[in-house]
Amino acid sequence: MTINCNGNLIDLSVPKVMGILNLTPNSFYDGNKYTSDVEILSQAEKLLSEGAFCIDIGAYSTKPNAEYVSIDEEKTRLFPVLEKILKEFNPIISVDTFRSEIADKAIDMGAAIINDVSGGTLDENMYNVVAKHNVPYILMHIKGEPKTMQNLTEYNNLLTDISYYFSGKIVQLREKGVNDIILDVGFGFAKTLAQNYELLHQLAYFKWLNLPLMVGVSRKSMIYKLLNASPQEALNGTSVLHTLSLNNGANILRAHDVKEAIECIKIMEEYNKYE
Repeated sequence: MTINCNGNLIDLSVPKVMGILNLTPNSFYDGNKYTSDVEILSQAEKLLSEGAFCIDIGAYSTKPNAEYVSIDEEKTRLFPVLEKILKEFNPIISVDTFRSEIADKAIDMGAAIINDVSGGTLDENMYNVVAKHNVPYILMHIKGEPKTMQNLTEYNNLLTDISYYFSGKIVQLREKGVNDIILDVGFGFAKTLAQNYELLHQLAYFKWLNLPLMVGVSRKSMIYKLLNASPQEALNGTSVLHTLSLNNGANILRAHDVKEAIECIKIMEEYNKYE
C-alpha cells in the first residue's frame, strides 16, 4: 500500500486525502470558482494546509453530459496553473486527464500522479505514457464517455463486471511496466443512484485485487439528489459517505473539503482502536 510520487513514498495503509482543484467553468460544484492566480494559489494553499497529501488538478469537467473541451483549451487551462502551484508550494500533484499528450507534458513539468477517469479507454496511448514515466496511475471504472455514460448503466452483475474490467486493465498496465496502480470504482460514472450505494456498501469486495482504493464521492449527485438538496448543501452527506468509505476499506478520499475529510479519518482511526 505504498506509492512512489516523485521519489516520495506515500504509505496508504493510513488513509489519505486528495484535495480537488477544478480549473473548469462548468464543474458541478466549484465551476468557475477559481479563476485568478490569487484565487487558485489561495485554494491550493488551503488544501495543503488542511492536510491534503496531494492536489488533484482538473481542466476538463467530466460530469454527466459535460461539454467537449479541445486539447488546446485543456492545455491553456492546466499548464500555467500547474507551473505556478509547483513553483509556489512544490506539492505532490495529480493531474485529472484522459489525454496522454496532456499527461506526458504534465509529468515532464513535475506532476506525480495521473488520474484517468476513462481507465485508458479514451486514449490508447495513456498506458504507454504512464509506463514511460513510471508514475502512479488512478484506474477508474467507466462505460462510454461523460456524454453517454448515464445511458450505459446496465450490468450483468455490478461487482463482477467492474472486477472483470479492473483485472483486465491491471494486466495491461503490469505488462507495460506500471508499478503503482490505484483503483477508483467510479461513483457517478455509468452508475445509477442505487448502483452507487450498492458499490459503496460492497466497496471492500474489491480488496481482493490487492490495490489501494480511492473514493470520489465529494458533493456528488448520489448525495444531493437523494436529499433533494444541491451540491453546495452536500457537505454533511459527503462526510457520512467518507466515513462509510473508510469503514469499507478506502485508502484515499478525493475531496473538495479537506479539513472535514481529515476529521473523518481521525475519528475512524480512534474508533478502530477498540475493535
